[in-house]
Amino acid sequence: MSSDMSKKCRHDMERESGETREKPVGFPRARRKRIMAYCVGLALLLCAATLTVNGYVSKVGARYIVAAADVPKADAMLVLGAGVLPDGSLSDALDNRLSAGYELYKTGKAEKVIVSGDHGKRNYDEVNAMKKYFTDRNVPAEKVFMDHAGFTTYESLYRAREIFQVKRVIIITQQYHLKRAVFIARELGLEAYGVASDSYYPAAITLWDHAREIAARNKAALFTKIIKPKPTFLGETIPITGDGRVTDDK
Repeated sequence: MSSDMSKKCRHDMERESGETREKPVGFPRARRKRIMAYCVGLALLLCAATLTVNGYVSKVGARYIVAAADVPKADAMLVLGAGVLPDGSLSDALDNRLSAGYELYKTGKAEKVIVSGDHGKRNYDEVNAMKKYFTDRNVPAEKVFMDHAGFTTYESLYRAREIFQVKRVIIITQQYHLKRAVFIARELGLEAYGVASDSYYPAAITLWDHAREIAARNKAALFTKIIKPKPTFLGETIPITGDGRVTDDK
């Protein structure tokens, strides 16, 4: 009893004198260091995985990128879309692709052309501008098919297979983009080859373009290997052996 009273008195005295110390709040320092180390390790692992997938997609796609003179004949040539300006004129990137596509068309490597891009809004139309580029240069309108729902590279290639019934295709775009496009096409079962548009005409590619492409290649691997989504739109088949004017909307 007396012992308990002594302890109580001593505690009261320590509290009054300010000698009692509160325990620190929060994680102990050692635990904080462990959590930080785990976070750093996870970030490094994700970075390594991202670069590994990027390298894999690039390597697979690069196997089938060839010079225009060496590319096999195909059912069709696919020119992938890029931006058009508010007045309807072509962006530099799109003009580069179309210029290369026209030069390749003149060699007879493919009798039909698919121009695939974004025409999801009335006031934004890549594909009619692309077709006009060819018809202005005396390519017959029946030879040029428009894919109005090529909103992404993946969708353009999926629709080339499903809508236009293409089996062997030559893809035209810039080198940095071409590796991913050919990779996607091959994963979708197309016999695809790529001809880089900037092998005809130099194109200004920024560091941002390359950085964005790393992310896009990882997405391409995810889509083709795991998720395998369908495009935004499919619809009735329009065989590439037919008349391209059936895709006209003007």
